[in-house]
Amino acid sequence: MSKLKLETQGDRYVVVTRQFAATPEALYRAHTDPKLIQQWMLGPDGWTMPVCICDARPGGKMRFEWASSGQAGFFLTGEFIELTPYRRIVHVERMHLPDPTPDNHVETTFEANGSGTVMTMRMTLPNAATRAAMLATGMEGGMEASFARLETLI
Repeated sequence: MSKLKLETQGDRYVVVTRQFAATPEALYRAHTDPKLIQQWMLGPDGWTMPVCICDARPGGKMRFEWASSGQAGFFLTGEFIELTPYRRIVHVERMHLPDPTPDNHVETTFEANGSGTVMTMRMTLPNAATRAAMLATGMEGGMEASFARLETLI
């Protein structure tokens, strides 16, 4: 059973919420340290991330490249807008499949909750069609596989 909760709001928003048995500090590091990102943000089994550039500072760039022996690879680029250590990350990202998708504005927060942390990721897409195309990729399953892997690291 998935621990991830995915909701749509309005025509352009996707909100992903998940509880982790970890501190906000540990989750924040896992989202900003390239060596940790390469270990968990892989989606379904069989994928790797041979390139991970994550310059986690306002104006800093990100580039994540995924590879699989049986499928065509793809990559993501983006820029960080705001970071509040251990609490909040705001960035813009676009997938290259190989053509770039429209920008996805993402705000991720980490809030202590009991003995763990609730992570909330609010994505803002430019329009309903872009959101529908993104959801049709099966992103929910890939995200949960990644987050389950993350739980084993932190």
